[in-house]
Amino acid sequence: MNVNKDMYALGTAPSVIREIFSFGLERAKVVGPENVLDFSLGNPSVPAPKEVQETIVNIVNTQEPKQFHSYTPGPGAPDTRKAIADNLNKRYATNFGLEDVYMTCGAAASLNIVLKSIITKPEDEVICVIPFFPEYTCFIQTQGGTQVLAEPDEDLNIDLAKLEAVITPNTKGIIINSPNNPSGVIYPEANIKAVCELLDKKQKEYGHPIYIIADEPYRELVFTDEKVVFLPTVYKNTIVCYSWSKSLSLPGERIGYIALTKDCEDYASLIPAINGAGRAMGYVCAPSMMQQVVRDCIDVEPDLEPYKVNRDILYNALVEYGYNVAKPSGAFYMYIEAPDKDAEAFCKKAMDYDLLLVPGTGFGTPSYMRLAYCVEKEKIEKSLPIFKKMMEEYK
Repeated sequence: MNVNKDMYALGTAPSVIREIFSFGLERAKVVGPENVLDFSLGNPSVPAPKEVQETIVNIVNTQEPKQFHSYTPGPGAPDTRKAIADNLNKRYATNFGLEDVYMTCGAAASLNIVLKSIITKPEDEVICVIPFFPEYTCFIQTQGGTQVLAEPDEDLNIDLAKLEAVITPNTKGIIINSPNNPSGVIYPEANIKAVCELLDKKQKEYGHPIYIIADEPYRELVFTDEKVVFLPTVYKNTIVCYSWSKSLSLPGERIGYIALTKDCEDYASLIPAINGAGRAMGYVCAPSMMQQVVRDCIDVEPDLEPYKVNRDILYNALVEYGYNVAKPSGAFYMYIEAPDKDAEAFCKKAMDYDLLLVPGTGFGTPSYMRLAYCVEKEKIEKSLPIFKKMMEEYK
C-alpha cells in the first residue's frame, strides 16, 4: 500500500452518525422526507439570524469582490480578531487582545490546532469526560497523543474522584465541553471550579501545565438560568475553541477561533505554536467573507425558542412514557437511555419506523442514544407515538 495506513484506516472507518444520516436521505426518496424522522445530525434547523443574511448581502453589494474573496493574514483579519476580543472582554471582564485570537475553519480545526500545539510525544495524554463527541478520539490520536477517558457521575457531570484517578504525569490536557454534546448537560459552576482546583493541584505536583481545552460551540445555547462558566475566568491555563456553527446556524461556513489569555502558562511559546500548527495543517486564513460576517454580527444572539419548545415537548413526553432521560439545559441534544440498556439494538429497531437516532457507543455510553432535536416541531410531534409504541413493546 503506497498510502499512509493510518489515514487509510481512518478514511475507511465507518462514521455511525454520517451513515445514519445517509440512510435517512435514501429512505426519504422512498417514503418522502416528511416521513423520515431524522434526529441524527446536529444541523441547526433555525435559520441564520436576519442580521447575518443582511450582512452578507451588504458585503456583496458594497465591496469589490477582491475585498471579500482575498486572503487575510494567516491568523485572521485583525479587525475581526479585535471584535472577538472586545466582545469577550465586555461579556466576561477578561483582557483579551487581538493577538490572543486565531481564526479557524470551525471548532474541529481549532481542536486539531491546539492538540498539535501541546502534544509532543505519543505518551502525552488528553482526558475526555464521558460522554464526549466521538471525533475527539480521532483528533487526539491523529495529532499523536493518547486519549484517556474519565467516567462521569450519575448526573453526567464531571466526577472528581474518577477524574483524579486518571490524571498522571503524562496528562497534557482535558477537553471540557459544556453545554455538552451529546447530553445537553451544563456542568455546574461548583463542579467546574472543583475540577480547576484539582488540575491546579496536579500541575503543581507534576511541574508542568495541564491545559483545559474548552470546546464551546454551544456556549450560547442555554435554556435555563444555569451559568455556563467561561473557563479562562476560573483557570488560567485554558485554551478556548469556538465555532459559530450552532450559535449563528452557520455549520457549513466553517468559521471559529482559538483564544487564550496572556496569563496562560507558556503563553509566549504557545501562541507561535498555534500559528505553526495552523500553518503545518493548512488551517490558515479562515474564510474571509465569513470573518467579516462574524465581525459585524459579533453581538447577535441566537433564536433559542424553537429549540426550547422541541426540548420541552420531547422531554415531557419521553418521561411520561417511562424513558430515563438526561434533561438537557443547553445545546440541542437529548440523551435517552434504552429501556434494556442496549442502545444499538433500540436504534436499529427504531429504523424500522424511520426514526433515526444515534447509539451512544461512540460517545462512551452504549446504554444511551443521542437525539438531535434541532428539527421542525412537526417531526418531534410525529416521533412521539413511535417512542410510546416502542416503550410498550419493551414492557
